[in-house]
Amino acid sequence: MHPLFDALETHLATRPAQAVDLPGLVLREAAVLVPLLLRDERPHVLFTKRPTTLRHHAGQYSFPGGSRDPEDSTPLHTALRETREELGIDVTGVRVLGGLDEVPTLGGSNFRIRPFVGVLPRGLEFKPNPAEVEFIIEVPLAHLLAPSVHRTESRRAGGLVYEVDFFTWETHVIWGATGRILRDVVGLARELSPP
Repeated sequence: MHPLFDALETHLATRPAQAVDLPGLVLREAAVLVPLLLRDERPHVLFTKRPTTLRHHAGQYSFPGGSRDPEDSTPLHTALRETREELGIDVTGVRVLGGLDEVPTLGGSNFRIRPFVGVLPRGLEFKPNPAEVEFIIEVPLAHLLAPSVHRTESRRAGGLVYEVDFFTWETHVIWGATGRILRDVVGLARELSPP
C-alpha cells in the first residue's frame, strides 16, 4: 500500500465528516466512493463519464455513486453498492479510508452527497454498466496536485452564491459536485504528502 493511503486513513479517522446544513432546503441523500488505486506504484483517482442520456448530471465526470435506496443501511452501503453496479466489480476488497464532508448539489437535483474515500484492490477488471458509465478515466494524483489544473468560478442557485471547482486532465474537465469533492481530496493529499 502507498504511505499516502495510510496517512489519509489515519487523518479521516480523527475528524468526523460535516453534514450539510442549508435551512429551508430539502435535500435527498446520496453517496459516492472516491476510488483510489495504484498504477506503476503511483496513486491515481478513478472517474466515470456519465452518458448524455441520464436525467441528472448527464455527460459529466463523476465518482461511482447515487441515491440512497431504502434497503441501504448506511451511506457507505450506498456508495459501495453503486460502485459495484456501475463498475461491475466485487467491492468486498475495497479498503475504505474514511468519509469526507457532505457536498450539496443545487439548482435542480438537490442532493446531499456523502463521499467516502476507498482504495481499489489491485488486478480488478472493470465491466462498466453502459446505462450508467460511458467510459472510465484514471488520473494520476500528482497531476491533480498541480495548481495549474484547478480553477474556480462563482455561480448562483437558490439565492446562494457558491464556488464551482474545475479540474482538467488532457481533454477532460471535471467539475460540479465531483470537482468540489476532488478539491477536498487534493487538499488532504497536499497536507499529508511527505515533502
